[in-house]
Amino acid sequence: MKVGCIGLGDIAQKAYLPVLGTRPGVELHVQTRTPATLERVADGLRLPAAQRHADLDSLLGAGLDAAFVHAPTAVHPEIVGRLLEAGVPTYVDKPLAYELADSARLVALAEERGVSLMVGFNRRHAPGYAQCAEHPRELILMQKNRVGLPEEPRTMILDDFIHVVDTLRFLAPGPVDDVTVRGRLRDGLLHHVVLQLGGDGFTALGVMNRLSGSAEEILEVSGQDTKRQVLNLAETVDHKGQPTVRRRGDWVPVARQRGIEQAVLAFLDAVRAGKVLSARDALETHELCERVVRTVLEHSGAA
Repeated sequence: MKVGCIGLGDIAQKAYLPVLGTRPGVELHVQTRTPATLERVADGLRLPAAQRHADLDSLLGAGLDAAFVHAPTAVHPEIVGRLLEAGVPTYVDKPLAYELADSARLVALAEERGVSLMVGFNRRHAPGYAQCAEHPRELILMQKNRVGLPEEPRTMILDDFIHVVDTLRFLAPGPVDDVTVRGRLRDGLLHHVVLQLGGDGFTALGVMNRLSGSAEEILEVSGQDTKRQVLNLAETVDHKGQPTVRRRGDWVPVARQRGIEQAVLAFLDAVRAGKVLSARDALETHELCERVVRTVLEHSGAA
């Protein structure tokens, strides 16, 4: 199976290439427009010259069976569009695009061509979060905070808060019938944002504070007088009377703990089986993110 990796930045090098570069039966092809990075990364993976590509035309010429896109979000529409037009099953880092119209167009193109399109919402596959889906979930609370990093609203929400939005959607035990958004926008920069989703018998609350004094991610689900808490995707605490703590094993790879390895393998298994994956549900997360962006801007008078 010939698998292309487009974009060789931090996330690709730390999380995806260690998985793709060690899978039996995968002939890995890498592509970036930065010659020094291409040489360094490909040398580290011991890839022959034929599996190193300086542009997308060269990569497509290799006859790919699947592709992973880790290029900057701004170029996703062009790259993903070309891959889908060529009939290549595609996995792309979130978000699909900054603009909802571009995301919708890519999902429609994949469906029209009958080609798999998967968006990398790895937290759905992270063991701690996936296990929360088996826990009572009358109340869902998720925080993903940063230190000294207020940002332009669309960038912050689509590049980062989207993980919170998708996790709330993933864990919501029923249809959402109420959406509330609050945020603090100053001088064009979003300091914090809060999203509340409500449905029959549950409330889900997502928070991101870019001036929190701490870089942290905390998920809590509770119901029926029990609570499960996941700290930074690595430590799970079950509360029912006396807390029970489960920590990530010393030898568990970070990519597996964060669900990236599982997402990669799910995508490759689907490609091998000829199963077409739809990004229609992922598009719903993008639609909700667009609602968050618009509400924050409207409330600030910046829309």
